[in-house]
Amino acid sequence: MVLPAHLPREEEVLEPEDKQDNAEKLGEAITEILEYTPGKVYVKRYVRPKYVQPTQDEDTKQVLIAPLPTMPIPNGNVGAGLLAHLLISKYVDHLPFYRQVQIFKREGLKLAESTISGWFKAACKLLDPLYYELRKEVLSSGYLMADETPIPVQSSNKPGATHTGYMWVYRSPEKGMVIFDYQQSRGAQGPEGVLEGFSGALQTDGYAAYDRFDKASGVTLLACMAHVRRKFDQAKENDSRRSEYALAQIQKLYALERQCKEENLNTDQVKAARQQYAVPVLTAMKEWMEQQCPNVAPKSSIGKALTYALKLWPRIVRYTENGSWNIDNNLVENSIRPVALGRKNYLFAGSHDAAQWAAVLYSFLATCKAN
Repeated sequence: MVLPAHLPREEEVLEPEDKQDNAEKLGEAITEILEYTPGKVYVKRYVRPKYVQPTQDEDTKQVLIAPLPTMPIPNGNVGAGLLAHLLISKYVDHLPFYRQVQIFKREGLKLAESTISGWFKAACKLLDPLYYELRKEVLSSGYLMADETPIPVQSSNKPGATHTGYMWVYRSPEKGMVIFDYQQSRGAQGPEGVLEGFSGALQTDGYAAYDRFDKASGVTLLACMAHVRRKFDQAKENDSRRSEYALAQIQKLYALERQCKEENLNTDQVKAARQQYAVPVLTAMKEWMEQQCPNVAPKSSIGKALTYALKLWPRIVRYTENGSWNIDNNLVENSIRPVALGRKNYLFAGSHDAAQWAAVLYSFLATCKAN
C-alpha cells in the first residue's frame, strides 16, 4: 500500500542506544505507517539513522540501527491509534466500514474496505488470548447475568441470504466485566457450553433455554422483575385496572431499591430492607395474581402477564435472599443495546467468523463502559 504523499508527516528519529560518539552515519532506514488522532489522519514516519562503529576487535566494525517500535499488526502499515478509531467507530458509534471509507475519502485518503476488514481481522486475532482470559475471569464470578440477541450473518451457501445467529452475553455485576459469545443458534447448547462448571447465581429472563440451570448443581437461578413489569405494561390496553395495580406494586419494589442505593446500604442492610419491606409486597402480589388468573382469558395480554409472573415466581422473588443480587437483568440488557443499534447500521456480519470477532470487540468495549 502506497501512503499518500500529500498527508502531513510527523517524524520521530530513533537513535540506537549503543551508539558511540565516534559512530559514522551510513544512512537512514525509513518506515512509514498511517496514524490517526481525533479529527486528523496523518502518516507517522520513523527515521532510523544507520551507523557504523568500531568493535573491540580493531579489524571489524558493526552497523547500528534502532529497532522499530512494536506494531499492532506485524508488517502492517497502520498504527494503534487508527486501528482503535476504526473499531470504535464501528462498534461504539455504529459506523460500518464502508461509511468510514467514505469519510476518509473526503479527507483525501483512499482506503479500500477490504484493507480495513483485513486490519479488523488481524486486530481481533491479536485480542483472542486476552478475550479468553476475560472469559475465565467473568465465569469465575459467583453471580452472572445472561441474555441473548439476534445478529444476521451473511450465508456462505446462499449468496444474498442471511442466517440468524445469536450473541449470548454474560455480565458479572460484581466485577464489572462482560463477555459476548457468538453462537449460530438460540439453542440451549450455547449457554450450556459456556457455563459448564459454573457455580453461583445466574439471572436471566424467562427464555426456556435457561430452565435446565434451575436444576443444575451449584446454580441458583434468578429471574428479572423488569420483564414482569414489561408484560403488565403491555397489557394496559387489554385490562388497565389489573395492569395498573400490578405495576403499582412493582413500583413499590423499585422505590425500595432506589432508597437502598441512595442510602448507600451494604449488602446485609439491603437484604434486611428487602426482607422487611419487599417480601410482604411480593407475598400480597402473588396472592392477588392467583386470585385474578381464573377471571381472565389465558391468551389475553393480562392473562399472559399473570401466567408469566406466576410461572417464574420462585426465581423472581429470590433476589430478596441476597443483598448483592439485583432485582432485574437490566445491566446485561444495557450491554446488549449496542448490538441492536449496530444491526440497524451495518445490517449483518459478513461470516460466522466475523460475528465471533465482533463478539470479541463487544466484550472489551462493554467491559470498558461498565467501568
